[in-house]
Amino acid sequence: MKTLDKYLIKNFLVPFTASFLIVMFVLVMQLLWLVFDDIAGKGIDISIIFKFLWYTCLLVTAQALPISVLLSSIMTMGNLGENYELAAIKSSGVSFYRFLRPLIVTAGIISLINFLMINYTFPYASLKQKNLLLNIKKTQPTLALVAGSFNDEIPGYSIKFAEKYGEENNLLKDVIIIDTKGLKEDQTVITAKRGKITTEEGSKYMTLILEDGYYFEDHTADKKKKEDKLRMPASMAKFEKYTVNIDISDLTSSDLEEEKYKHHYTMKNLVQLQNSSDSLKVSYDKYLDIKFKTMQSSIGTESLSDSITPGIKELKPNILDNFELQSQLSILTQSLSSVTNKIRNVKAYKDYYKRKRKDLNNHDYQYHLILTSSFSCLLLFFVGASLGSIIRKGGFGLPMIVAIIIYVTYHFTNTFGKNLAEESSLSAFLGGWLGTLIMLPLAIIFTISASKDMGFIKFGVILLPFKKLFNRLKKRDE
Repeated sequence: MKTLDKYLIKNFLVPFTASFLIVMFVLVMQLLWLVFDDIAGKGIDISIIFKFLWYTCLLVTAQALPISVLLSSIMTMGNLGENYELAAIKSSGVSFYRFLRPLIVTAGIISLINFLMINYTFPYASLKQKNLLLNIKKTQPTLALVAGSFNDEIPGYSIKFAEKYGEENNLLKDVIIIDTKGLKEDQTVITAKRGKITTEEGSKYMTLILEDGYYFEDHTADKKKKEDKLRMPASMAKFEKYTVNIDISDLTSSDLEEEKYKHHYTMKNLVQLQNSSDSLKVSYDKYLDIKFKTMQSSIGTESLSDSITPGIKELKPNILDNFELQSQLSILTQSLSSVTNKIRNVKAYKDYYKRKRKDLNNHDYQYHLILTSSFSCLLLFFVGASLGSIIRKGGFGLPMIVAIIIYVTYHFTNTFGKNLAEESSLSAFLGGWLGTLIMLPLAIIFTISASKDMGFIKFGVILLPFKKLFNRLKKRDE
């Protein structure tokens, strides 16, 4: 290795190490602050706290590496430009791309390390950290319930509510409960406008007192014959007050490191995500097909053509005019009842459909996120190195500001793509690669500008078309 290459790598690794440690500290403290209320005051052993911090460090490493590469590349090239070392190297006949070669190799190695981290270490750390955090939360089960999303931590139930409030933080608003136990999984749905959680100390049950809601149960899965399914496909009841007792004896385990939850999409590598995604797609399509056929058979659209009496020669345009008044009232009443029941069925299962589709989208998105996160180190290096050689300013001042602006833009775009991909507004591929697709043209433009010693913004080039237009108009006036 040439002396110049060693010098460049050294100048890159020193700020990279410092940046990495600073970014790691900030990210770990940020996550720790978010879960502080869940782990504080629980009497947790100090060794458990250190394990939680270790798993958190492993989790944020994949995010800290791209930021550190971006910041260190800007600082390295900025320092060389500020001290005229970059100009001296170029004047000696070394091209910009040859000059970047050892740094590109270094950034490539960091990208490979980042891939290994996010594909293998990240799933392991996510498995350990999430289970540890949930086990700590479950020392008080009500703390494990989070507003705004389905909570699957309590075995046998999936619970969602809009808001948690009250002095003891045990009052719920707009509650949805889906029974996920045994063979009758997802057949029972309970909704309520209000709810209250009560748990006696030492009891193995958590009681949910629900008010002003509906109880819905689908019976089609229990029936084998089509006639039985048509006779009573579902049942629904309205209640003023309903009590649900949930067995939480499994949640009071003293082993805080017990691993019960192993199927979250962040706990899987590329191969596992691909296999899970294929299985979820088959299950999702099959489920929709079954529900469609069930609703179609309950409405009776398949036999409508057979119900027309062939002896009638002429039918009036208005269908009801072909029946007597009493028959018209009966038809309208039955139709209204049937439509109302079907609308309630659709509403009851709407959130479940969305949750299942969202889970599938998250698996597909996570697959592409692993790839794009690995590539991000190399991509952000080209952005940072070219910008550093253009602005020619070292240190933690201007480079830090520029790096933060670039990464925030990149991170915001990725988050925006993730949200769109979750809601099926974008494909998982486009959502996962959205930030990269936006940042890649900038990396190419900045690299070309740096290789040709162009400024960051050339106002002369921007104003040139306007000057030409002004000169033409002036000649016409003359």
